[in-house]
Amino acid sequence: MSRSERLLDLIQCLRRHRRPVSGQLLADELGISIRTLYRDIATLQGQGAPIEGEAGLGYVLKPGFMLPPLMFTDEEIEAIVLGSRWVAKQPDQRLSAAAADALAKIAAVLPDDLREDLDASTLLVGPAMTAIEDIDLGTVRQAIRNERKLGFLYRDAGGAASQRVVWPFALGFFDKVRVVVAWCEMRQDFRHFRTDRISGLDAIDARYPRRRQALLKEWRATLDKPSRS
Repeated sequence: MSRSERLLDLIQCLRRHRRPVSGQLLADELGISIRTLYRDIATLQGQGAPIEGEAGLGYVLKPGFMLPPLMFTDEEIEAIVLGSRWVAKQPDQRLSAAAADALAKIAAVLPDDLREDLDASTLLVGPAMTAIEDIDLGTVRQAIRNERKLGFLYRDAGGAASQRVVWPFALGFFDKVRVVVAWCEMRQDFRHFRTDRISGLDAIDARYPRRRQALLKEWRATLDKPSRS
């Protein structure tokens, strides 16, 4: 077990005890020596964890404590790095830049040993082989966040074009394509729109009449139905 995992386990042990618990009991639960336990307690206190008590009296974690970023396990770090690297390869430039910025912020607050693990992660993302869209995906994401309508020209797989006004509520990122999930006013039903087939994107300054989460819930119930455009 790495030191970061041990510190995380210690926090979880303290969470399970609402009253002061002896250092020896904590050490036994974690399978470590009492000396190591005292050192780990001091480390967590130095990093801001509100642990009260002292040797011989017991320890208690004050309620409301949120785990700081430094408490990532090895596998959590690998997941963060892999996910960030994948997003950084996407054609959405603003989202790509945000992934790199987020990873840099996380690295800035990690202790030295975990920062080295972050930099040395061997989980790599290959070059993207995707269909490139001509629209700004940031506009789509903003419309989803703000529950605003979008208008655009859409061409189906056969090349037939139609003008659409939709209520976007999700954006799917797949290996080769991105897909806008929306309620289509023309079809009066849920539809999936490949972003590389969208042109003339227009952010409409009108809020759609349903809540995004309600649309998402209803759409999920229809996933077994054939997809149409």
